[in-house]
Amino acid sequence: MRRSSADLLAGAIWRCAATEPGSATDPDALETVTEWVAAPVPGTVVGALREAQSGDARAKLVASSDWWFVTTVATTGEGAWLLQFDGVTAFADVWIDGVLVASTESMFAAGEVSISAGVGVNKRVQVAIHFHSLSATLRSRRPRGRWRSSMVREQGLRWIRTTMLGMAPVFSGVPVPVGPWRGIRLLDRGVATVVSAVKHASVHGTTGRVAVSARLTGLPVALEYVTVRVGEHSQQFATATGPDGFLEVSGIVEVANAQLWWPHTHGAARTYPVTIETDGVSEHLGSVGFRTVEVDRSDGGFRLSVNGIGVYCRGSVWVPTDPISFQGDADTTRVLERLAEAGLNMIRIPGTMVYESDHFWDECERLGILVWQDMMLATLDPPDTDEFFELVAGEVTAFLRRVRGNPALAVFCGGSETEQQPTMLGLVDQHIPLIHSRLPELISTLAPELEYVTSSPSAPRGGEQLATHVGTGVAHYFGVGAYRRPLADVLSARVRFATESLAFSIPPSNTLIENEFGSLAVAGHHPAWKAAVPRDNGSSWDFEDVRDHYVHTLFGADTREVRWSDPERYLDLGCAAVCEAFASTLGYWRRPDSRCDGALTLALRDLEPGPGWGVLDWSGSPKAPWFVLRRSAKPIALLVTDDGMDGLRLDAINETANPVVGEIRFRAHSRSGVVPVDVALPVKVEAHSSRTWSVDSLVGRFTDLTHVFRFGARTYDAVTVTLEDEDGEMVDEVVHLLGGPARPLERSVGLVATARSVGKPRGLGDEEWVVDVTTEAAAQYVALELQGFEPEDSWFHLAPNGRRSVRLRRTGQATKVIGRVRALNSHTSVAVTPPSAPATQSSPAKRTSKKTSARGN
Repeated sequence: MRRSSADLLAGAIWRCAATEPGSATDPDALETVTEWVAAPVPGTVVGALREAQSGDARAKLVASSDWWFVTTVATTGEGAWLLQFDGVTAFADVWIDGVLVASTESMFAAGEVSISAGVGVNKRVQVAIHFHSLSATLRSRRPRGRWRSSMVREQGLRWIRTTMLGMAPVFSGVPVPVGPWRGIRLLDRGVATVVSAVKHASVHGTTGRVAVSARLTGLPVALEYVTVRVGEHSQQFATATGPDGFLEVSGIVEVANAQLWWPHTHGAARTYPVTIETDGVSEHLGSVGFRTVEVDRSDGGFRLSVNGIGVYCRGSVWVPTDPISFQGDADTTRVLERLAEAGLNMIRIPGTMVYESDHFWDECERLGILVWQDMMLATLDPPDTDEFFELVAGEVTAFLRRVRGNPALAVFCGGSETEQQPTMLGLVDQHIPLIHSRLPELISTLAPELEYVTSSPSAPRGGEQLATHVGTGVAHYFGVGAYRRPLADVLSARVRFATESLAFSIPPSNTLIENEFGSLAVAGHHPAWKAAVPRDNGSSWDFEDVRDHYVHTLFGADTREVRWSDPERYLDLGCAAVCEAFASTLGYWRRPDSRCDGALTLALRDLEPGPGWGVLDWSGSPKAPWFVLRRSAKPIALLVTDDGMDGLRLDAINETANPVVGEIRFRAHSRSGVVPVDVALPVKVEAHSSRTWSVDSLVGRFTDLTHVFRFGARTYDAVTVTLEDEDGEMVDEVVHLLGGPARPLERSVGLVATARSVGKPRGLGDEEWVVDVTTEAAAQYVALELQGFEPEDSWFHLAPNGRRSVRLRRTGQATKVIGRVRALNSHTSVAVTPPSAPATQSSPAKRTSKKTSARGN
């Protein structure tokens, strides 16, 4: 619920302070505390320290102390009051005017406490929250689990309902959260307001139904009806007085000829606003969307359908945009909008993080992004006690009350690697009562329509496969990646749905590295750099070692020698190796005959500066494989893949609700730039369908474009495939280089990069810019590094005599485009020039100089 005029804590000024564990047991003991810090609420201790000190607060150790958050607010009237909190970190006590009114053991449970009349009459009321030291709590001995999680050292965390952020070495750069991290309200029951509301949308034929139940306060007891509106449709609900004295209403509003909500890749994400109205209250309750979700698990698969149409799910694993204070709404919007623009349609919230905010869910609903939600069980063994299940049931109930009406919620999952951990440790008894019986029973009662999965990963129901087997059920696939399998492993793995995949230590842009670390020379060895490299607890290797393995395998480079002599090329080769892995794996999975119905990468964004798992860096800017992910995810997409002895294969995919009618043009290029093969044919790809051709059948003759038969010298260097609609507008373009990734390093491939203005959008706003990139020879992984602008595309290939126009997004205050363009197979890079200026190439001898690096600026 949003804050209203009834909320006495709206705008309250909070402060926080640390005390020794157990030294201050009530607010009266705080009189001797002198070191207080202003604390935004909702927020956390480290968030408050970050704002107060204007510095890096990541290294602050907060778990070893008790912490107090205190505020004083003015009240009027005679009460009574209602205290509501949406989330305070584990082991917290709430005090009102020196009286203990609530305690909670769970970070994820909501709470509500009625406070009798007389408290705060015509005076100021103190609200204090005491957060007990998590370190001290973990020292209490409790029964051991059936297995030891490899993620954390403190196995006692299995008893505590808290996030793994700040607790697991893999999240080493993030502090332990302590504080009222979600909203907290003190409502005056004499002021008219909606206390709580739950809504659920369903569709029956062409009719949408919205079930709403709500509690209201501050209204006359004699009030008989309230009006609930869903869009333009309304219904009067009769009121009744509940046992706690609130007015209660419930009922159903029907919406005739309801417009359906779709994932943005398949249609419009249509929603309807819901409001509740009386003479004293008119309050927005959020929105609802009408859609159906079904999962086909036949033949060991996991095929998600929305509104009866199969959806290929692609996206990534979510991390909070502000892991310090959890208040990054603006960044959340920016990242989710970027995700939707890239053609990605699913986010998975893993069981190691936190349940996301109302703002996150509102934005996923608005943008048409599906959400796979894990239970926050991490990789730990969940206890079987009734007390623990009571905590779990409380958080699940609170979560579903918030989001059940949101059409973005597609799957609810029992946990992250909750089944995989005991399987990999060889435990015979695979039955875990919480996720296999108690939680599904609870879900079937609270939300019977919700798709439930026991764990990520998990084997098909009722089968004999293991959670570690990737060819059935829901998989975490790291054959290409952590387990250093060849790229062709994806062909034999037969993955049906990957909720995690393609984990690499991915370097950010050269500009970010220099800004954050001072030099590109830190890569691969400096302690500050290595601290941000992901690693598994207890392993003798990290994910930078994995990346280096693929650099050697794909490009034949000795990563140690390259790193020592040319750190810039070392980073470029690493980015290119990850791009190759993404392109090969995701391209195959997207093929209609791969039998894969979903692929989520690990992860969407870094938690700190450095080479993390994210395809976006910690500021939300793209890394190299982001552009590969974006190109492979388009709702209307061309795919070119190598089918071995059968040569090249072309797939045209159309996920939209309208047919695509136009022309496909296929061109093959020689090294000299000659185009010996150039064919075009009319094409129609029906809605929600695809078409497939072998290139030989498309051309009409045997070509051996890939030189698989080894007849004579290699003839072809690259192919270009384009799809244009009936109006001649480009729908998609693919450039596929032939001969493998290990290409000769040329002194120059003839790159030219020219910036030009394309005017102001509709005559308003800032001037928009495009960079035209051309090349004489084939250019491999062309990368644009600009100041004050971000390219819409980068890390792409160009065929001989090729051209690409790249639109730019303004990120700073620059009035002209400054930067450089480079290619992996070229010693020299070029400056971006205005249309009338000649292009300049950098000298190879200057490439590795700090701050003036030709390839890095």
